[in-house]
Amino acid sequence: MTENLNHQQADEDDRLTDLAELSVGELDLSDRAALRRIAGLSTELSDITEVEYRRLRLEKVILVGVWTEGTAAQSDASLAELARLAETAGSEVLEGLVQRRERPDPATYIGSGKVLELSGVVEATGADTVICDGELSPSQLRQLEAKLKVKVIDRTALILDIFAQHARSREGKAQVELAQLQYFLPRLRGWGEALSRQAGGRAGGGNGGVGLRGPGETKLETDRRRIRHKISKLRKEITAMGTVRETKRSQRRANLVPSVAIAGYTNAGKSSLLNALTGAGVLVEDALFATLDATTRRTTTPDGNVYTLTDTVGFVRHLPHQLVEAFRSTLDEVADSDLIVHVVDGADPNPEWQVEAVREVLGEIAERRDEALPTELVVVNKTDAMDELALTRLRHLLPRAVFVSAHSGLGIEELRERLAELLPRPEVELDVLVPYARGELVARVHRDGEVLAERHTEHGTQLTAKVKPDLAGVLESFIVNGTSL
Repeated sequence: MTENLNHQQADEDDRLTDLAELSVGELDLSDRAALRRIAGLSTELSDITEVEYRRLRLEKVILVGVWTEGTAAQSDASLAELARLAETAGSEVLEGLVQRRERPDPATYIGSGKVLELSGVVEATGADTVICDGELSPSQLRQLEAKLKVKVIDRTALILDIFAQHARSREGKAQVELAQLQYFLPRLRGWGEALSRQAGGRAGGGNGGVGLRGPGETKLETDRRRIRHKISKLRKEITAMGTVRETKRSQRRANLVPSVAIAGYTNAGKSSLLNALTGAGVLVEDALFATLDATTRRTTTPDGNVYTLTDTVGFVRHLPHQLVEAFRSTLDEVADSDLIVHVVDGADPNPEWQVEAVREVLGEIAERRDEALPTELVVVNKTDAMDELALTRLRHLLPRAVFVSAHSGLGIEELRERLAELLPRPEVELDVLVPYARGELVARVHRDGEVLAERHTEHGTQLTAKVKPDLAGVLESFIVNGTSL
């Protein structure tokens, strides 16, 4: 008995030791894997028309796209990306259909003939969800569900579902909830056959009668009022959280710590790059929008200057405007930085499309703030998964980019050096004679400034250095040779 207890205690100790050795990101990944959806298990209502607030139930899906512009390759790439989004949300993609049109059909998105074809595919495959590669209007959504008799969602709802699954922080969850409420507010349903409107006016009317006349709110109107109240409350909470974030940023600016924002397409390897540069240990997963919460870590350049790196939310083509609005405080990290590291997935078949999509969102941020964005450094990641032809092509398209592999470490040192070159440097040059009793000031100049010359005299340490304005003020009383600030 005692021997069994000792074995159990030893096993428990080993388990705790293994957990202690895991990084925060590895623990998050383990938790996420433990909560995967299991096919065939569902407790949701069968009649989806009666459900007003519906969690996306993505199991077996069919993708539908409308090709209105661009090439066939771009249309196929967009549908392939939609498939990856659906798989990230936890579904199995069965089929994909694309229709060539000048513009989406205003009634059913794909037109009545294609709806009949799609209905046959749904029935033949046993799919329970159709995902459209675009944002559907409320009327398009209703008509498609009525004709297909299955759940229909659009690209925006799919992305919002992924965000809801992956948000971890309090701020991230509030931002996602705000975006979801803004999206679902005009799409509320449920007062048809299941609920009765109160009617007033005509006696004996088909929708009214004794006991049902007079003023009153419908269930739908009550829900809309509650949602608007919740949206207002969330906006105030996010504003308060943004104030905290701004306070932290202002403290870094007061200490004159340069900041670098890591931006880029989703799954380009931003979190992996942050881990490679700082050892942050944040979650890394081969999935779209794996991490949503902004993570800031402090590190140093090869010559010892301190700066911060912030991993921001990933971008995607046609990023829902509700998310851009809700994640405003997080995206402001990009605009308020001293340098933007734009990470590109080199292993993607069309990385230049990723660059265009990211720059489009960055342009929206700059337009909203009415100010120019910081300097951009393009970093092509995943070079270990690229062939020579693709590398040569990207070097031609992006001649100033740095090519790295966050997984193998290739090119990381070159990236550190480029960051050191582009980061703001101390701009105040002065000559000082620091007494030996104030050795901490000499150490601070070496740590936070750039020493050009150093000489030890009988009265103290004489330095010629470039320092930041705050340190220049501290050293003002030790200036020699008529150097002025």
